[in-house]
Amino acid sequence: MYAWYVTYEVPRGGAAIKRRSPRSTRRFETEAEAKTFARKKFEEGLIVNAGTINPSSPRRAIASDSIPGWLEETQEPDTPGPNDTRDADKK
Repeated sequence: MYAWYVTYEVPRGGAAIKRRSPRSTRRFETEAEAKTFARKKFEEGLIVNAGTINPSSPRRAIASDSIPGWLEETQEPDTPGPNDTRDADKK
């Protein structure tokens, strides 16, 4: 199930080939996949927006001016790493 989207468009005055719509959207199952794709498009100089697809919760909408900060956010790992001590006292 897709939970995230990334929309990108060429800035006005860009050198892209003219199409019916200057904006495209891709959907992703995870935030990590969305960030990887968004980072690539952002580094290409495109205008990027992202967010969650309803009914995903919590809802997020990342505007183009907030993309750099979102790309720098770290995510909690889904599985504990070798240095994870959260459950050390349970052993």
